Amino acid sequence: MHADGQLPVLTPPTTPAEAFMDATAAVDRLEQLYSQATAFLVEQFSRVVRGGKPDTRIRAFYPEVRITTTSHAKADSRLSFGHVPVPGTYSATITRPDLFRNYLIQQLSLLIRNHGVPITVGPSGTPIPVHFAVANNPDITVPQEGVLDFPLRDVFDVPDLSTTNDDIVNGTAAPNPDGSGHLAPFTAQRVDYSLARLAHYTATAPEHFQNHVLFTNYQFYVDEFEAFARRALADPNSGYTSFVAPGNHEITTPDGEIPLLPRMPQMPSYHLKREGGQGITLVNIGVGPSNAKTATDHIAVLRPHAWLMVGHCAGLRNSQSLGDFVLAHAYLREDKVLDDDLPVWVPIPALAEIQIALQEAVAEVAKVEGFELKRIMRTGTVATVDNRNWELRDQAGPVHRLSLSRAIALDMESATIAANGFRFRVPYGTLLCVSDKPLHGELKLPGMATEFYRQQVGRHLLIGIRAMERLREMPLERIHSRKLRSFEETAFL
Repeated sequence: MHADGQLPVLTPPTTPAEAFMDATAAVDRLEQLYSQATAFLVEQFSRVVRGGKPDTRIRAFYPEVRITTTSHAKADSRLSFGHVPVPGTYSATITRPDLFRNYLIQQLSLLIRNHGVPITVGPSGTPIPVHFAVANNPDITVPQEGVLDFPLRDVFDVPDLSTTNDDIVNGTAAPNPDGSGHLAPFTAQRVDYSLARLAHYTATAPEHFQNHVLFTNYQFYVDEFEAFARRALADPNSGYTSFVAPGNHEITTPDGEIPLLPRMPQMPSYHLKREGGQGITLVNIGVGPSNAKTATDHIAVLRPHAWLMVGHCAGLRNSQSLGDFVLAHAYLREDKVLDDDLPVWVPIPALAEIQIALQEAVAEVAKVEGFELKRIMRTGTVATVDNRNWELRDQAGPVHRLSLSRAIALDMESATIAANGFRFRVPYGTLLCVSDKPLHGELKLPGMATEFYRQQVGRHLLIGIRAMERLREMPLERIHSRKLRSFEETAFL
C-alpha cells in the first residue's frame, strides 16, 4: 500500500500512441488495444474471484483516437460530417472496435482525407468498467454486490455516470479533461452502457442490429415481418442472408425453426440480415413514449442510417377511413419524456429523403400514384401523447389544442422517435395506419380490429420495408441532412 493509503494499481504494459494515415490500419490498432485491455481484465477478474481480494487495484483503459488540426482550410462542404469545426485537438474513447469496424474506418478515412493529418491511436485515460469488459464472455458473470467478501469497486473500476451521459449530443458537454474537443457523439462508457441495455431489453446481441430500423407497437407486425423474412430467404436474389429472433436464434433457410423463449423481453427485436449490416431490424417497442425513448436511446449508439415508425394511430379527421395511412410531416409533442433533453420549442423538421422514400413506397405497394394517393394517405401533423386514455378526459381542452395544431392523427410513440432521431442525428420518419377514430365514434373494438389487422398490417409493413430498401440505395451523405447538425458538431456521424 502507498504511503497515502491507496492501493498500488496493476495495469497492462504501457503502449505508446501511434500515428496513422491509413484508417484501416488505425482501426486494426484500436482492435488490438481493446482486445489486450479486456483480456487483461477478464484474466484478472477470474483470478480475483478464485483467489480473493488482491493487494492492488486492477485497471485497464479504453483505446482512443485523436486528431490535431492547425489549418482553417475549408473541408468538403458537401458533407455534414467527417471534419472538425475549427483547428484544435479532438479525441474520442472507443469501445468494441470489432463491432464498429466499418463505421470507424469510414469516419477516420474522411478525417484523414479532409484534413490531411494523421490519426493517433493509443490508450486513453478512461478506465474500462469490469462489467463491460466481461460482457462478451458468456462464461463469466459479474456477481451482485455482497456475493464476494469484498466490494468489487475496491479492486476494479465500475460504470461511472460522469462519463455515461448524453451531454455531447445534447450540446452541454465541456471539453475533455485534457482540453481536447469531442470527436464522437458518445463516450465509450455511454456506448457500452447502451450495448448492455440493448441485449437486456431486446434479447438479441448488438451484432445482429442492422443499419435500417423499423419500430412498431403491435405484435401483428412481428408476425408479418417473420413471414416476409422467410420469403426473402427462399429467394436467392433477395440479398438477405439470415433472420434472427430474440434469444439470438438465427435461421438461414425459409423453413428454419425458431424456438419460443420461455419469457419474452420487454422490446423484442428481429433482424433480417444483409451483408455489411444493410438489412432491416424490426423492434416491437410496445405502447408508450417511455418505451420509445428507451429503445432509441440505446439503438442510437449503433449509428443506424435511418429509423422509421410504422404503427397504428387514431385518425382525427372525419374524412379519414380505417386503414388509411398518415405520413407525418410535423409533430405535436405532448409525450413529455424528452422535454429535459430537447425542449418542445425545438422544431422537428421533416426530412425530404425519408418523406419521398415513404411516399414512393406507398405508391408502389398500394399501386396508386399522384392525386389518387390522397384517397388512402394524408400528410400532416401527428400528435403524440403520454395518456393512452386521453379520450376519457374533458374534450374541450385536448380537442381544441389538436384542432389548433392541425393534427390529423394521434399516437403515443411517433414524436418521441422522431425527436430522439433529431437529437441523436439519426434520420427519422413516420408512416402510421389509422386503426380507430375515437372523436367520430369509431372505437377500436375486437371485431373491427380483427378484420382491420388481417387486411392492413401486411401491406403497411411491406411499405416500411420498401421505404428502407429505397433508403439503402442512397449515398449516406444524402440521407444525413444538415438539418440534423448543429453549429459545432462532432466529426463522427
